[in-house]
Amino acid sequence: MGPGLLLTGAIAFAAIHLGEFGWLQAHGISPLTLAIVLGMGIGNTVYPRMAPTADPGVGFSKANLLRLGIVLYGLRLTFQDIGAVGWTGVAIDAAVLCSTFGLACFLGTRVFGLDRQTAMLIGAGSSICGAAAVMAAAPVVRGRAEQVLVAVATVVVFGTLAIFLYPALYRLDAQYGLIGLSPKAYGVFAGSTIHEVAQVVAAGRAVGEQAADTAVIAKMVRVMMLAPFLILLSAWLSRADAKHAGAGAGRGRIVVPWFALGFVAVVGLHSLAVLPAAVVAHAIEVDTVLLAMAMAGLGLTTHVSAIRKAGFRPLALAALLFAWLVGGGLAINLGMGALLAQP
Repeated sequence: MGPGLLLTGAIAFAAIHLGEFGWLQAHGISPLTLAIVLGMGIGNTVYPRMAPTADPGVGFSKANLLRLGIVLYGLRLTFQDIGAVGWTGVAIDAAVLCSTFGLACFLGTRVFGLDRQTAMLIGAGSSICGAAAVMAAAPVVRGRAEQVLVAVATVVVFGTLAIFLYPALYRLDAQYGLIGLSPKAYGVFAGSTIHEVAQVVAAGRAVGEQAADTAVIAKMVRVMMLAPFLILLSAWLSRADAKHAGAGAGRGRIVVPWFALGFVAVVGLHSLAVLPAAVVAHAIEVDTVLLAMAMAGLGLTTHVSAIRKAGFRPLALAALLFAWLVGGGLAINLGMGALLAQP
């Protein structure tokens, strides 16, 4: 197991340090994205010769370290974050999540003819928190490595596009007075609809500090919905599989992802403010390393031929979901903001 862990650790180390470059940070390119790219580069060149000795450690990285990383991800959140955006922000996040994931499942399987796993993984990445959500949902939907990577790739493509599109839309609105979005309203809109946390930060800072702060909080509340989403998804898949197996098969066993419960527990612990700030900061650094190692493991075991085989349909699905996040997400923000009328 050692060689594989050393390899994913080295890739994670390189990705984290490359991610410190200002240009990459300004464009919302996170160390997790870089770890996948580096992993793919090595995985499609020299890794096949290393696979016999490295495979156990690489597999451990993309499975076990991923779950531990999702648990520690809770240290980035507190339940107090909910109060910062209010119940209106929570309702907006929930509506965007449910509508986007529902569209992904329907369009992906019924319109584009994708398999259920790919459609759900693209939906999870688009509706919750990008690559981290894709990776967290993969064990629940039993997604294969190439399916996971295709979903992550769509997050990178359209999340990067959002970094430039959202500030441009805000300035267009300010210039012509089309909607009259305030910086705070723009922040909630960006946080509730853009894929990755790093991309939300970049799109928020392009407008201003208030927009950036609100956007990050709205995004963090959306990330907090990852755990209940995974539990509900597991329950739904269990019942659907049992129904597909036939009436005599009985109800399927509901598998509650332990890492989802651990994520909620860590959020609760962090909310109590009992952990020293230095401990939290170091734990978040460790978490970044764990998630980067998991992404590296994913990249190492995914071949470009598998992505080519997936074809144009996953990208088309992700494009439609992105259009929904921009147009439908804005409608949800405006509609719920007016309905709930919270200042």
